[in-house]
Amino acid sequence: MVEGSMTQGAGQGPAMRTDTLRDFRVPVTEPAAYAVSAGHPGEAPVYGEYPAYYDDGTPAVPPQPGYAPAPAAPPAAPPAAPPAAPPAPQPVHATTHTPEDDDFEGYTPTHRDLPIIGRGALGGPGDTVQVQYVPQEAAADGPGPLYVVGDVHGYLDELVTELHAQGLIDTERRWSAGNARLWFLGDFTDRGPDGIGVIDLVMRLSAEAAAAGGYCKALMGNHELLLIGAKRFGDTPVVSGAGTATFQAAWLLNGGQRTDMERLQDVHLQWMSRLDAAVLEEGHLLLHSDTTAYLDYGDSIEDVNDTIHELLNRGDADITWDLFRKFTKRFAFRDEGTGPQAVRELLGTYGGSRVVHGHSPIPYLLGEVGTEDGDETRGPEAVDGPHVYAEGLAIAMDGGVTMAGKLLVVQLPLND
Repeated sequence: MVEGSMTQGAGQGPAMRTDTLRDFRVPVTEPAAYAVSAGHPGEAPVYGEYPAYYDDGTPAVPPQPGYAPAPAAPPAAPPAAPPAAPPAPQPVHATTHTPEDDDFEGYTPTHRDLPIIGRGALGGPGDTVQVQYVPQEAAADGPGPLYVVGDVHGYLDELVTELHAQGLIDTERRWSAGNARLWFLGDFTDRGPDGIGVIDLVMRLSAEAAAAGGYCKALMGNHELLLIGAKRFGDTPVVSGAGTATFQAAWLLNGGQRTDMERLQDVHLQWMSRLDAAVLEEGHLLLHSDTTAYLDYGDSIEDVNDTIHELLNRGDADITWDLFRKFTKRFAFRDEGTGPQAVRELLGTYGGSRVVHGHSPIPYLLGEVGTEDGDETRGPEAVDGPHVYAEGLAIAMDGGVTMAGKLLVVQLPLND
């Protein structure tokens, strides 16, 4: 395992963002095969891969119209006397966009930040959301507040309630937080009633937040990978550690909703395939899973994300099976003896002072949910906020919304 330290440009907030080759690279590989694992006890099986480019070739952000002044008129006869007053300034059309506009508050939108949003709730095939640049008052002290969202798992109404309570959206479910920064930690679908509705909302908020000078971004969770595998490979048998499995069976076993599959569009698959696995925000290392498996894929956040994206596009079932099996691992930080050291290993490699993760519901981390023989202690309704543990180095954000717990939307840093 190689140790080092590097932060990812995408995780530094609007004021520090600079374009990199990764932001504009458009892989042209063919869709790759997936693999599924039955996983370990208490863990979700895993699956495979998807392409990271738009099939129809449409860029993620409509090209910004350049400014081309009209040709100068032929010179006229000199006036007899200087004009009495300077010419009145010409009005600027409300939709005029110049390259300087992109530098508003130091933030430069990129293809990765503003995805095309297609069918589904927005209209017919090929429809897109056109995001108009709307000037906002510049923040006096740099980027806005930082928020994180735990596992949603299809609970759209609960998500809307919590986002509205934090002032991030208005009553029309539109972005209302200006230059605030919002990160989702993954697992948008399965188990709950409207996973596709959740994805549609997050995609739209990503565009609206960027136009307002903030951003709304998301990490890749193991359930995104499982849904993609189920869609692309269905009942194709794969060899897992527990024998032969299929993506379709693994997805259904782990809460897959048939209504989500019916509404799943290519634009959703393409958006999910572009999600990063890790990011560093103001000393917080954001991950989906509470595992050290990220260390297997690079000694910097940039390397981890690039490696995982590259592996997903290889089309090798064994490689993708191994990758997604590792995404389902959990509880690496829970043990009082080894947990803090596991967190320190991640922080020492990728930077930051705390790990913030989803994936493992807080009721499980606290021992509040029954064991395999059905015994229970306290109920999951006891969860009312993030769980800080591993000597204060880790923050768990999966409040257990799928088990009558709470969907968590929290501002960082915590006041604990």
